[in-house]
Amino acid sequence: MAGHSQFKNIMHRKSRQDAARARLFTRLLREVQVASREGLPDPAHNPRLRAAVQAAKAANVPKENIERAISKGQGTEGAVLEEVRYEGYGPGGVAIIVEALTDNRNRTAAEVRAAFTKHGGSLGETNSVSFQFERVGQIRYPASVATAEEMLEAAIDAGAQDCESGPEGHEIRCAPEDFAAVRDALEARFGTPEEATLTWRPQVTVPVDDERAPVLFRLLETLDEIDDVQRVIANFEVSERALAQLA
Repeated sequence: MAGHSQFKNIMHRKSRQDAARARLFTRLLREVQVASREGLPDPAHNPRLRAAVQAAKAANVPKENIERAISKGQGTEGAVLEEVRYEGYGPGGVAIIVEALTDNRNRTAAEVRAAFTKHGGSLGETNSVSFQFERVGQIRYPASVATAEEMLEAAIDAGAQDCESGPEGHEIRCAPEDFAAVRDALEARFGTPEEATLTWRPQVTVPVDDERAPVLFRLLETLDEIDDVQRVIANFEVSERALAQLA
């Protein structure tokens, strides 16, 4: 069985290959703007901004765009972006968390609700599914930077809780309170990570059969394509065959 992490890898590759690249840039720059607003404009003294800038650079967002987003976050003009979280269930009882940055809660809520309804899901109340997930720090590196043994050793030394390595790369997880320290230790050894963020990780997963998997994937993709949505996390497990059809 394969699940949410493989789906995320496939969607990540797609975002680099097609028109979703522009949407990815917007998403990353929104995070830079919000991180700048919440602290100092210097990434060296603002951990969240540092992570946001690193993510933007890893995706090849132009430097001037990043600097403009930092300045916008420090200013008083323009729309103020709010962080919101939506929770619900998809086909087969899969729990889904949707994180968004929006300047219009009503618009975003309507779009998220419509996506759930159209693809056989249901939008719930806040905290209706988040108890099935844990908050973790997640750091990703390409497979080429180290062997699985080297990355595991470095992750343990840095204070991480877990490290998984494979053809897609290395994924290191840690407690939220240790995130900055683990990220900095790994960066000192392996350079800037592909991704470094706080996210949600399923504590239990829900098996989804091959018949329902395409419907679930359409829901997740539709949610991911909403302009205000930053990330979508779900607790499903599907077969390799279902993932192969998606890829």
